[in-house]
Amino acid sequence: MNPSDPTELPLASGGGCGDGCACGAETEEEAFMECGLDPALAALLLDSGLDPVEVEDIANVAIQEDLAGGVDVTTVATIPEDAVATADFTAREAGVVAGLRVAEAVLSVVCTDEFEVERHVEDGDRVAEGQKLLSVTTRTRDILTAERSALNLLCRMSGIASATRAWADALDGTKAKVRDTRKTTPGLRGLEKFAVRCGGGVNHRMSLSDAALVKDNHVVAAGGVAEAFNAVRESFPEVPIEVEVDTLHQLREVVDAGADLILLDNFTPDECEEAVALVAGRAALEASGRLTLTNAKAYAATGVDYLAVGALTHSSPILDIGLDLRAAE
Repeated sequence: MNPSDPTELPLASGGGCGDGCACGAETEEEAFMECGLDPALAALLLDSGLDPVEVEDIANVAIQEDLAGGVDVTTVATIPEDAVATADFTAREAGVVAGLRVAEAVLSVVCTDEFEVERHVEDGDRVAEGQKLLSVTTRTRDILTAERSALNLLCRMSGIASATRAWADALDGTKAKVRDTRKTTPGLRGLEKFAVRCGGGVNHRMSLSDAALVKDNHVVAAGGVAEAFNAVRESFPEVPIEVEVDTLHQLREVVDAGADLILLDNFTPDECEEAVALVAGRAALEASGRLTLTNAKAYAATGVDYLAVGALTHSSPILDIGLDLRAAE
């Protein structure tokens, strides 16, 4: 999967920032006017399906949190103001990288002078231990002040991409795709879901408003699974509706009601296979619960369309990436 391929991303039809964008821009030009990042970097983010305004905001929040209204006292005390260096972002272990342009955005909000960038790999690439990912040349003080914030985001996103790639590899040869959930870090959903795409996964809904998901509590409140589905359909006729079911009896109800997508909650592989036969292509099916890398292939072999894995965004360990400073050439 190529995360920079706009044909594979949820970009807005008008050429704007895409689903989940908070800037309100309808066109690339409007997005760039709202964004303080370098236009070339903003364009790269936009082409990847990321909102450059959102990325800039996240970068600013990260730096403001780290400085807490002051300065980087260690760096200011030890590094001459006019010193220049090159920093190499380097993988300390093998994995899949994601968030390189986000790391650049962090540097851009810190750097007081222009900085030179050498890009060795792209988001979504598999990388080896010791491999250089990105090299940046600018004021040494700015590099060191931005270092931890840039690495926090890059390591987090690359960890999600690496975990997702393991699932995508496990499903290779089947039609099933691994899919994320809304179990994301508050404020970082766009970045974390981008990382899932970099790893070869696909995104579930970005928000509560772009699709409906009828779960057990909705069913209780509405008086039944079919009743809950019909209530959503009546109120929001154009919105895609997914319904969670716990039994084959519920499955029959919602497929007859016309559900677009059905989530099979804690079904066994045998039950999933029975569900696939019962639905017979009338709705897409998503398996959830009980899923591990060990049994992923067995679930995929049942013919379901998706495997929902919340752990991609809520439990993936970081990919260890470091920053190595050297004299500028």
